[in-house]
Amino acid sequence: MSSSDLAVSVRNLSKRYMLTHQGSRHATLAEHILDRARHPFRRPDTESFWALKDFNFDVHRGEVLGIVGRNGAGKSTLLKILSRITDPTTGTIELFGPVGSLLEIGTGFHPELTGRENIFLNGAILGMRRREILQQFDNIVEFAAVDKFLDTPVKRYSSGMYIRLAFAVAAHLNPEILIIDEVLAVGDVEFQKKCLGKLQEVSNEGRTVLFVSHNMAAVRQLCTSAIHLDHGLLTKHGKTDEVVDHYTTTRPVPPTLRHPNKHGLTLFTLDLLDPTTNIRTHSPIFNHDYMLKAHIHATKELTYASLRLRFFDDSGTKISSIYSPEEGIPPFTMHGDIHFTFHLPRLALFPGRYIISLEIARPNDPMVYLSVEDALLIEVQPAYLNGATWSYEKSHGLVRLANSAQLEFGVHALACSSAKHANP
Repeated sequence: MSSSDLAVSVRNLSKRYMLTHQGSRHATLAEHILDRARHPFRRPDTESFWALKDFNFDVHRGEVLGIVGRNGAGKSTLLKILSRITDPTTGTIELFGPVGSLLEIGTGFHPELTGRENIFLNGAILGMRRREILQQFDNIVEFAAVDKFLDTPVKRYSSGMYIRLAFAVAAHLNPEILIIDEVLAVGDVEFQKKCLGKLQEVSNEGRTVLFVSHNMAAVRQLCTSAIHLDHGLLTKHGKTDEVVDHYTTTRPVPPTLRHPNKHGLTLFTLDLLDPTTNIRTHSPIFNHDYMLKAHIHATKELTYASLRLRFFDDSGTKISSIYSPEEGIPPFTMHGDIHFTFHLPRLALFPGRYIISLEIARPNDPMVYLSVEDALLIEVQPAYLNGATWSYEKSHGLVRLANSAQLEFGVHALACSSAKHANP
């Protein structure tokens, strides 16, 4: 294959970091100086950590490559190497064309400069001439919807305004290779749709897109191929549907978190239990009753806390959530062992795989005490309702609504309510 057919070629790529472990911690600077004086030649323990290991793949011109994997799988490291922010430890990367990257809010922007000035600065970084930037200037401003704040320093922009302008610049200044991280999650739903439409337009023009996202629906919609990363290894590369199916069916159940985080919190367990037998299960039956129980330990006192559980399907779409203040539990103080129990009568999730995340945070405050993605994975099983031979499956949707129905024949009526029927 000639280089004219390729946009990106990666061979034997690896990235290693050295982790340092201090033998002891010092409360004061004086203690640190005294310890160094006593042990001037002692070196801290170090450990090799391979963020990426032996990567090989090609990306064709005009291809939209999705990159999927759990947090810590190596996705961001790969994008930073492809964007030439950091160097690989071993291996080679060939990029056939100018690269535009949007890896995090503020990439390539100067906070003291205005939106107008940053458009020209970012364009220059991408290798665009002033005349080329001027040709796209109005389109950038219209797409970002920041015309009223164009001459305001971007340090005063909200995160949404920042990301809109950054994406608009990256997408309109015609880099042949566009690298996009999960930063689109910052925008609202309408802007995300707008961005996906623009990315499809970019790919139709023959440019190449590398797209990282936890939203599997967006990956399926946008990407022509995908790769799955797991603990620094490339485990699958191929058609988008095949890779996404591989990823969603091989996501491991996370181990119990036994070591307290920086806030002193440990999640011992999050379990789904049958209320009649108190037996935990990962395969609940649709429309049956269950309980969610969380056991958390706090080694120090934390005040004004709340708990939130979020339910996602296997494509990353958020289905629902449980928030303790909404369930009548006011903000609480945590110290020692804490147990939460939430009752789920008539489980309404249609058959399929679901992921439950857990978060302990202060209400209406950015402070997060504990956040655990994939805290519990369940696979809801089908069931027959009301003695009928009709099996409710995920093809009917995601959630079955409690409802009442009435069928009339002239003056006679046959009425029923789903709430009146016992579990099948």
